[in-house]
Amino acid sequence: MSQKILFIDRDGVLIDEPADEQIDSFEKFRLTRGCIAALQTLRDAGFQFVMVSNQDGLGTDSFPRETFEGPQRLLLQILESQGITFREVLIDESFARENKPTRKPGIGMVMHYLRDRSIDLANSAMVGDRETDLQFATNLGVRGFRLKDGHYDWAGIAHALTASPRTATVERTTKETKITVQVDLDRASEPAVATGHGFFDHMLEQLGKHGGFGLAVRCAGDLHIDEHHTVEDTALAIGQALKQALGDKRGIGRYGFDGAEGQGADAETTAVDADTPVFGAAARAAFALPMDETRAAAVVDFSGRPYFVFEGAFPRSDVGGLATELVPHFFRSLCETSGLNLHLQVRGDNTHHMVEACFKVVARALRQAIKREGSALPSTKGVL
Repeated sequence: MSQKILFIDRDGVLIDEPADEQIDSFEKFRLTRGCIAALQTLRDAGFQFVMVSNQDGLGTDSFPRETFEGPQRLLLQILESQGITFREVLIDESFARENKPTRKPGIGMVMHYLRDRSIDLANSAMVGDRETDLQFATNLGVRGFRLKDGHYDWAGIAHALTASPRTATVERTTKETKITVQVDLDRASEPAVATGHGFFDHMLEQLGKHGGFGLAVRCAGDLHIDEHHTVEDTALAIGQALKQALGDKRGIGRYGFDGAEGQGADAETTAVDADTPVFGAAARAAFALPMDETRAAAVVDFSGRPYFVFEGAFPRSDVGGLATELVPHFFRSLCETSGLNLHLQVRGDNTHHMVEACFKVVARALRQAIKREGSALPSTKGVL
């Protein structure tokens, strides 16, 4: 059986890092909040631990070895008393200016784990507090977590590494359609869509591609009559799959609006034009996406209360053989089974651009909303 490894930085991760960034006395020794409970959870989930730490100039006059060893021994003794031991403790003693391959983000100290076929790198991870730790994770080919305000805490890391995979398969069969939908919210992959309707396939591909999640859709529908049932039932199946994959929704962003990444958390509205706010003063920000002359905007909330608001008028009644009246109908049906609250607005002159922009902008909002950010339930009600 393959062995999962959790590579762990020390300072700022197991021990709070002091202002001078050097733990050289017992007075500076303080365990990070929640580390013991999280490590016990991860141990019980089958992880082994490897400490990987840069200790600048250890053994030189600027950092005598004896000042390091006391706090280090105390750390290991405390953790061992709680049933937490390390498979290896790997310390690089160089200065950054030396640029040694053994110094993170270099992976010189852990090359043997790459050669060891008994190690399950696909399910291993790295926990650090700096960008160099995340780069180390990338170089090693494992998942990286940054322990820092605004990123992850120890509870969130333990939840992310031990929670069930966020996947779902839904089969929906009616007299008009037979549909199978598969989603994987934690693995981006090329969408695999086959509904028998080329333009609709292209739009569904936007959801998976720009939503950052795995999406596979197979549909055999009564297209010889029209596309209505295929579009509606596919939306219902995708919504159901999203709801199942999200589970209890712990740790998700819940909202998709791009406020932090776009205009900032203090933005009141995003405007499609100078005189028309996208969703009124109630919306703090919206994810807005341009496509040539077209602009679309969306905000989403996985509130568990389905609600859909659409603002826009398509210049043509169909595009690519798809009736444009089915575009808002698709998203309304998606909301119905996923428990999603979606506000969507689009304006433009080219119908193709407008429809495609709708699918892309909703996908980008979903990408933000389904992203795991920790382990807490994003609701004061205690349920979503």
